Amino acid sequence: MHTSKFIQKRRFIVRLGKMLHKYGTPSFRLEAYLLEVAAYMGVRASIIATPTSLTFVIWTDGHEDEYTHAARLQPGELDLNSLSHVDGLASELLSGKVTLSEADRLLSDIDDMPSPYGKLVTGFSFALSTGAFAMLMGASWPEIGWSGLLGLLSYVWYLWALRSKRVNMMLEPMTSFMAGMAASAIGRYIDPGINIPLIVLSSVIVLVPGLALTMGLSELASRNMVSGTARVMDALMQLFKLYFGAFLGVSVGFSLFGENIYVPAESLPEWGTWLAVFLLSLSLVAIFRTRPIHIPWGVAAAFIAYGASVWSADFMGAGMNTFVGAFALGVFANLFTRIAHQPHTIVGMHGLIVLVPGSKTYIGLNSFISGQDFVAAEHVGQEVFLIFMSLIAGLIFANVVAPTKKAL
Repeated sequence: MHTSKFIQKRRFIVRLGKMLHKYGTPSFRLEAYLLEVAAYMGVRASIIATPTSLTFVIWTDGHEDEYTHAARLQPGELDLNSLSHVDGLASELLSGKVTLSEADRLLSDIDDMPSPYGKLVTGFSFALSTGAFAMLMGASWPEIGWSGLLGLLSYVWYLWALRSKRVNMMLEPMTSFMAGMAASAIGRYIDPGINIPLIVLSSVIVLVPGLALTMGLSELASRNMVSGTARVMDALMQLFKLYFGAFLGVSVGFSLFGENIYVPAESLPEWGTWLAVFLLSLSLVAIFRTRPIHIPWGVAAAFIAYGASVWSADFMGAGMNTFVGAFALGVFANLFTRIAHQPHTIVGMHGLIVLVPGSKTYIGLNSFISGQDFVAAEHVGQEVFLIFMSLIAGLIFANVVAPTKKAL
């Protein structure tokens, strides 16, 4: 292979890896995908990916040319629109539809591509997701409304964090602190008797790292030890910061405005849960930046995962129904890759969000520290552990029964 050709190929592989990392691709999938691309392009490669770094070693068969590249990166955020376009571009390159120079130029276009949904739609999605989660947790109509309103406050902090590094460093504790303060004021002056801890949790649920914990455990299960450990510890630190901010905000709020005495209100009927799943999956479209063409697949994934979990709960023990939900989701996501020729992640993330026990981890932390439960939750610590293990096992079994054709 001519040296100039090798340089062009390794530049593309490095850039492709950095972009996929930026769009929130799990490390074990990123490594496997880049190895596939390198093999198709006729070069050998060794890739090490973690949430904050990427290391490439690329060489030709005879070791005439060899290249090593290491980069320190910021943890990626899910951008399913860009991920889909990058995967499609890589497929076109490998099939010969575009040249390497054209692919490199198109990567720049994808990187500069804005979200398919503007700030207004994304802000509405934040409010919708927080309200839908409160509905899923059995809140009353007023509590659902307050959760959605405070979800908008969380979005304001999120936008500020995009512009300021200092705010970004304290995004989780400050968002939950302000939510705690605002909920305490609402409970004192506007709507006495509301479930303040539930409203605070719902208002920051977009920031609760349940998905990151699941991804970290998946990486550990795939023996990607460094990346998995780093992702799990980062998720735990985010959870601690969220809880500390909420605890401090509610404490300060009670000191300033007076304590709120919780009065249980009538919860929604059973159909409200299914409505919540639909609204939650719909709100994730803008938050995850899902391509419009994939919206029906994402909504279907959420219903399949949740429906299988609810159906199996009638004859399986607590937590084990999550295994059935994760298995059904994994099979559906793998079938999606075969039919749509798109990454598994696009559908998988929409379904996982209704299964991951991030909120129960928060509730368990609250029970451990304060000794109080703000929702009915017995043995929540054991249940969270079992749910996480069931999630990972369900996805692994699904990959055995219906293997995916794509590494992503």
